[in-house]
Amino acid sequence: MFNIVLVEPQIPQNTGNIGRLCVATNSILHLIYPLGFSISEKAIKRAGLDYWQHLKVFEWKNLESFWNVYPMDNRHFLFSTKATRICFDADLSNGGFLYFGREDAGLNNSLLDSNINQVYKLPMKKGVRSINLATSVGAVLYNGVMQSKLYVDWE
Repeated sequence: MFNIVLVEPQIPQNTGNIGRLCVATNSILHLIYPLGFSISEKAIKRAGLDYWQHLKVFEWKNLESFWNVYPMDNRHFLFSTKATRICFDADLSNGGFLYFGREDAGLNNSLLDSNINQVYKLPMKKGVRSINLATSVGAVLYNGVMQSKLYVDWE
């Protein structure tokens, strides 16, 4: 099983779309505060369409409170445009925790530096700064689904 960890997301539509991805892949969504929006906003529900009610979602005061329950280990993968290794090299065959940062800033440099062996990026053509957060989550998550063969029992 996969756990998507959004650290301080700022755009409700992205979070709604990611919630929908989580429902489609039987993944769990973890939202790390502070958020740039209210979880009750209409925009987040609209982007998640009628799937939001089926979403397994947990809200956390900060990363420390999250790590008290799910300590950092080799099943935690961080994704950043600052990484040197590409996501296809990450062993996601046993599921794990997939971290993504704020749309405007990404994950904190100290978090990346202290977990350097678990930091990956999506490959992009030179000159492209980044892609949409929901698109990034979808690409990484479905790479994990493919590696883990979770889809075998799906439609």
